[in-house]
Amino acid sequence: MAFVGASWIAFFTGAIAYNIGLYNAEMQLNEKGYYFTILLFGLFAAVSVQKNVRDRMEGIKVSDLYYGISWGATLIAIVLLVIGLWNASLTLSEKGFYGMAFTLSLFSAIAVQKNVRDGQINIED
Repeated sequence: MAFVGASWIAFFTGAIAYNIGLYNAEMQLNEKGYYFTILLFGLFAAVSVQKNVRDRMEGIKVSDLYYGISWGATLIAIVLLVIGLWNASLTLSEKGFYGMAFTLSLFSAIAVQKNVRDGQINIED
């Protein structure tokens, strides 16, 4: 239970901090939308990668196309964030904050997905 709780806390910490940073940022609304969309895209892609990897480990058939798209989407989300932050007129500390909050959110989303799936397997057994 400690790992489950820690992963949920890490997820909410990263996602909420990222969004509070966006809310308080002095940037145009379209820029805020760009960074928010990258967060959502990255979270979905990371969870999809985790599911695909886990399915393959358990012998559940996953198409190579979907597996590749999941990995590609995750990498694209990260690259888009890096490009956006590289070209943004933010201080280095702000860029670092968004990068770390994004990374924390992605990693913890993977852990939450794993825990949810493990919990469902335990219920079925």
